[in-house]
Amino acid sequence: MNAGSPITRRHFLAATGTAFAGLAASGCMPGELHATASADPYYGPLLLDPADLLDLPRGFSYRILSRLGDAMQDGGRVPDNADGMGCFALPGGQVALVRNHELTAAQDAGGNPSGYDYRDNGNVLPGGTTTLILDAKTLAVQRQFRSLAGTIRNCAGGTTPWGSWLTCEEDMTRAGQGVKKDHGWVFEVPASAQGAVSAVPLKAMGRFNHEAAAVDPATGTVYMTEDRDDGLLYRFLPRVRGQLAEGGRLQALSVNAIPDSRNRSTNRPAFARASWQKLHWVDLDHPESPADDLRRRGAALGATLFARGEGIHMGSGELYFCCTSGGSAQLGQIFRLRPSQDELQLFFESASTAQFNYGDNLTVAPNGHLVVCEDQGGTPVDNYLRGISPAGAAYPLARLSQQTELAGACFSPDGKVLFVNVYSPAMTLAITGPWH
Repeated sequence: MNAGSPITRRHFLAATGTAFAGLAASGCMPGELHATASADPYYGPLLLDPADLLDLPRGFSYRILSRLGDAMQDGGRVPDNADGMGCFALPGGQVALVRNHELTAAQDAGGNPSGYDYRDNGNVLPGGTTTLILDAKTLAVQRQFRSLAGTIRNCAGGTTPWGSWLTCEEDMTRAGQGVKKDHGWVFEVPASAQGAVSAVPLKAMGRFNHEAAAVDPATGTVYMTEDRDDGLLYRFLPRVRGQLAEGGRLQALSVNAIPDSRNRSTNRPAFARASWQKLHWVDLDHPESPADDLRRRGAALGATLFARGEGIHMGSGELYFCCTSGGSAQLGQIFRLRPSQDELQLFFESASTAQFNYGDNLTVAPNGHLVVCEDQGGTPVDNYLRGISPAGAAYPLARLSQQTELAGACFSPDGKVLFVNVYSPAMTLAITGPWH
């Protein structure tokens, strides 16, 4: 997506016919009388949902596919804290959703499957992933099951071009702290898995407070964000393309003239909006980082600081990533990286809560706009799905009526459905409508 290019507006998310028949009767169609947000230039105002869950523009609807406590085919129950998620095409007219669960060590796993690690009492650690197998035409859930267990706080991740989901731990617990192994790793889950996979930590990709990952299909390089106020932007150069367990080299991004991208200090150069900055990468040794000091060692080598790097997604030849609390107003930034040209742009920086407030997971829509899930704190909480146009204009796509966040936004392989999670109580939704 090039900010200077004209937008070709098309219906990239058409209605899916039988998949959404009867939604009006089930209470999932937005109300026609009351708007919850002012009109925007793309989809108009958000209309109140009679079911008091998700306000959407006129003509849009949602369907609940899965929710907390649902029985799964492996004997377990759907666990809570549904976070990052990826969507994959499968043979035989099926679609797989691989869904993260950001669960701490003390929370319920929805059963007790085998996994990577266990608490001192012998129970499996509850974090990991579940997989939903859907009929691609009707979106009926054919199966759902645990696909990874024994990890902690699987926050976000990313899809790979070879058909797997990279699920990332946002936790730095050490062995002996109530668990038996170190945490802070990336794990790989094939979308084709029929049950729980063997949990293999990809240690060469670094031990840090992971958030999300994105793979450049042109090179196989993996880019990763770090959810800390003084985090870095990492990339992993695999020794063998598509075989991350074979090891590789870990690096951190550096913009020579701007050691701090957060735009909070008058004593350092600001990262100007829309400007392109040349970058390079610094090598990081000892990626297993038992002292949890990768970001500090990287900064000492000249790596640029980012404020709570979260969602990251690969578009066409470029990738975008959110920094949740970045910017002078500390309401969020979005950066745009062109790997082939080694340059970085501050694509968007929020100036008000009405514009954009704490962006988290994000994806690139088929028409080139960004779709960003907000994760703001405070009470009451109004978390939105925000659209960001190629020109950098933010607008509301949906408003969540519950006191939680939206997460894991991703499009179906044919671009006709937007899937998204309600974090807690966990739900997975499918959204369709007259998208431009």
